[in-house]
Amino acid sequence: VQLQASGGGLVQAGGSLRLSCAASRNIFGRNTVGWSRQAPGKQRELVASLPNADSTIYADSVKGRFTISRDNAENTVYLQMNSLKPEDTAVYYCWLHLVATNIYYWGKGTLVTVSS
Repeated sequence: VQLQASGGGLVQAGGSLRLSCAASRNIFGRNTVGWSRQAPGKQRELVASLPNADSTIYADSVKGRFTISRDNAENTVYLQMNSLKPEDTAVYYCWLHLVATNIYYWGKGTLVTVSS
């Protein structure tokens, strides 16, 4: 399985970006998808995850500003990021947890830079 993330870029504080992550095949199904990020000099951290259509998990730092969603038919997961802050600057990675095998698949990151 290959995951391709896109949508990163440079944005001013207060702005918005929408990240997309497309899977190479129809695999999302009932598996968990999510986004994590890694800022320079920091450990990778969970941003948001979507175990199924009825529940979402967000890091406290992004609650109320970021929204994760998925389109199983298009094999794509999205991260809508609003009210961006300089501390949101990081490389963002999408991932998929394949429940049947307990394997995590990671996409290549996409850089988000928020200027003050």
